[in-house]
Amino acid sequence: MPLVAHNDLPAFERLREEGQNILPAEHAVVQDIRELHIGLLNMMPDAALRATERQFLRLIGQSNQIAQFYVHPFTLDGLKRSSEAAAYIERYYEPFSQLKTEGLDALIVTGANVTGPNLADEPFWGPLIEVMDWAGAHVTSSLCSCLATHAVMQFRHGQRRQRLPEKCWGVYAHRVVERAHPLVSSVNTLFDVPHSRFNEISRAQFEAAGCRVLVESPEAGVHLAVSEDGFRLVMFQGHPEYDLISLLKEYKREVGRYISGARKDYPPFPEHFFNLKAKAILREQRDLVDRYLDRGRSPPEFPEARIAAGLDNTWHDSAEGVVGNWMGLIYRVTHNDRRIPFMEGVDPGDPLKLVR
Repeated sequence: MPLVAHNDLPAFERLREEGQNILPAEHAVVQDIRELHIGLLNMMPDAALRATERQFLRLIGQSNQIAQFYVHPFTLDGLKRSSEAAAYIERYYEPFSQLKTEGLDALIVTGANVTGPNLADEPFWGPLIEVMDWAGAHVTSSLCSCLATHAVMQFRHGQRRQRLPEKCWGVYAHRVVERAHPLVSSVNTLFDVPHSRFNEISRAQFEAAGCRVLVESPEAGVHLAVSEDGFRLVMFQGHPEYDLISLLKEYKREVGRYISGARKDYPPFPEHFFNLKAKAILREQRDLVDRYLDRGRSPPEFPEARIAAGLDNTWHDSAEGVVGNWMGLIYRVTHNDRRIPFMEGVDPGDPLKLVR
């Protein structure tokens, strides 16, 4: 079943133009089918706020056909916003207090930009703990992306992320290491995932916290891990929600920082992402940028369209599979018998109670 456009969030119209199945709210109410209400805690900065909405909405809408999905975007107080972004949030986002009253079946928490090495010093720290504590008691399952995973591992398990020698940036091959788990059933045992991060939580740290590692890469480390019960907390370190051009946009932004003087070195290519032709074009671009800067001239326009035409998405199908399995389990817990054999020791009458 499709996403339900239950408000006038611009992302719904953008996805409809892409060919996504977006159901008007007036049509949804007459159908005798289960609803799933999913909170989307969007902590991304202003420039990435709307793109992140679309990425997760697209992933949700394409991944499972068992229910109608109502997605409720919200954010945290204390995050610095421009007046334009604040107005957008005021119009289209829902207050957390309202979601606590009405309840959610599931929660997705995005990453965020940080300003220092200690996550506890970030403005989102206290409000995020409040949301996650509430979700732990009232939401069937929460899915954390990248920085959110690092934050949860620190404040809930005392496992602080470690700085990498260099940025983990690119598209990496991953292997399913716990194949019997329902989250990765029917998913390829070997699949790609994009990463973009300077820090990581290692396998040893996840295991020290009692978490179970499901998917990892010899190059990029752990991608997918779950809480000890196997379901209540799902943690990504990669970015399976990324669009085809997300890493290209990041690379373009870093080139812009080099041109402006914000970074001293020309950015390296994201690993395993650009083909040989794209690399040749971008090396030529780099030579032109340096030549123009040496002469005090404005560099030529970045060849984004030429590069984008040759990119391949090698991760989205597997991402749909994992998220679809996740929502299928949520549906089962909240709608059917609530008995999931792999969740040993979990009392279905309390933490998995129907909250809506």
